[in-house]
Amino acid sequence: MNSSRLKYEGWLYGLAFLAALGFRLIALGGTPLSDSEATLAMQALHIARGASPLLGPQPAYILLTSVLFAIIESTNFLARLIPALVGSALVFAPYFFRQELKPRPALILAFLFAMDPGLASLSRLASGTILAVTFSLFAAGLWTSGRRMIPAGIFAGLALLSGTSFWAGLLTVGLATLFVQGLQARPKTDETEVSSLESPMIAENPIGTTYQLRPALISLVLTLVFVGTLFFIAPNGLSALVSSLPTYLRGWVSPSGMTPARILFTLLVYEPLGIFLAILSLIRGFRTGSPRIIRLSLWLGVALLIGVFYRQSSELVWAVLPMLALAALELSRSLNIFPSERLEVGVVTTALLILLTYIWFDIAAIGLDPFNQFAVATPILGSVQNPRYAILYGAITILIACIAFVAFGWSGRIAWLGSTWAFVIFLAVYSLGTAWGGSGLRYPNGVELWIPDQKPAEADLLLASVNEISDFSMGHEHSQPVTVMGISSPALEWLLRNRDLQLVSTLDPQSTPPMIITPLLDNLSLPSAYRGQDFTWRQRVQYESIQRPEWWRWLVKRQLPRENETIILWARDDLFPDARQNPQ
Repeated sequence: MNSSRLKYEGWLYGLAFLAALGFRLIALGGTPLSDSEATLAMQALHIARGASPLLGPQPAYILLTSVLFAIIESTNFLARLIPALVGSALVFAPYFFRQELKPRPALILAFLFAMDPGLASLSRLASGTILAVTFSLFAAGLWTSGRRMIPAGIFAGLALLSGTSFWAGLLTVGLATLFVQGLQARPKTDETEVSSLESPMIAENPIGTTYQLRPALISLVLTLVFVGTLFFIAPNGLSALVSSLPTYLRGWVSPSGMTPARILFTLLVYEPLGIFLAILSLIRGFRTGSPRIIRLSLWLGVALLIGVFYRQSSELVWAVLPMLALAALELSRSLNIFPSERLEVGVVTTALLILLTYIWFDIAAIGLDPFNQFAVATPILGSVQNPRYAILYGAITILIACIAFVAFGWSGRIAWLGSTWAFVIFLAVYSLGTAWGGSGLRYPNGVELWIPDQKPAEADLLLASVNEISDFSMGHEHSQPVTVMGISSPALEWLLRNRDLQLVSTLDPQSTPPMIITPLLDNLSLPSAYRGQDFTWRQRVQYESIQRPEWWRWLVKRQLPRENETIILWARDDLFPDARQNPQ
């Protein structure tokens, strides 16, 4: 029997929050902003400087970040701080659903939220996606737990201001609720089961009266007015709110370049722990007819379909939430090990962990092999299968055989518990490594599928060169102005935000700017002499030409074939000390 509270429950939620902060804050500003991040960050910077720019469809992130820029300064760290803090606070959302999930699964879900690779990656992006997820869950949780109308309305308003991802979540939960109501319409003999199938997200609470809804509506409207306009400092925040729905609908008409197969591949390689436990939970839930599992499965199925056909990896976050909830339910059940079973379960878990580790080493060897081929040619036998693949298949066969022998030799329960915990421990370590890799710390120039676009490759080198030239010529790093010609890159504009920056499409043939950044050119054809240095800027992943061995390599090293965009920094010759000392 589950108690209403767990011992040290509050402290454990605090521990989950600290773990989430660790994954989201360590070296948060260590990598440069990508173009999609810099677009929103520049809008926040313009507001902090007193301008009135046109805002993108994520006003909550822009307006809240502009406050940080105005009070402190504009840095990469502060540009990502609001999503990181809000994404860390997501671990408290399961507490509001303790009545639906029970206390122990809700606590497990908090730790799964803290270490999930997808949630950690989205929390480290300068965008409003994770804001929409967190604020929506908080609004729903406060609504269902104790009828806290005023804070529920505030978080609902913040979720509306968070941008297009809110509409994706609303569509997902709305369609899932319709499917649940369709199941309700079918004749049932068990009235309790019928009444419990109400919503995939909230408990079976009746709709409040108009009097009860009034505080929530008032707080929602006030949040939209005051936060959406930053207390009337940026009134166009409300127009950005209105544009978020058309922007989301436009994404269905002109989807991104990602294919449905790549979307599913993203979920598979980043969420194996959740997928494994969710499958076990679904099997058990449908076998026993659990209404809670049915609701979550409908939510998961609808979210997967929407995420796959919308073709944006960030929208998969609405599928990750019910998947992790199913995983928490199954993991909580797996904790029920009798004292007499612990030795057998420990032996089976240890043996299977050794096999899983060996399998991963073989996968890593395949990925690191520069001549990785599924089949190799021999002078006598012709084309034969690569021995590494044969070893991999053999190890997987031995793993399956060991589980079967335990099931027939000891018991099916020992085999189930031992294999479950072996895969949980192994996949948990994998998830921790993947979450750490998603931060950009393991491979700074690696390809992460959760991120919509790649970060500039040599931004730090370019900025260091500009600062050095300015210091040589004027004695201060930010003194010399910079002209950018023919390059449309918000990330470049953000990189040079603290100096006099001029964006032009063509150069005046009679002008002689001190420093010019251009696409790849042979010369500038200007009156003065210039020295140039090339830098790799954007790198477009060539998904259309990727072969299977290269995906193995990506799984290990996060490297894929890319097409480089080269830009050149031109500096006028008289800015250098050697040119001033030797005029000729």
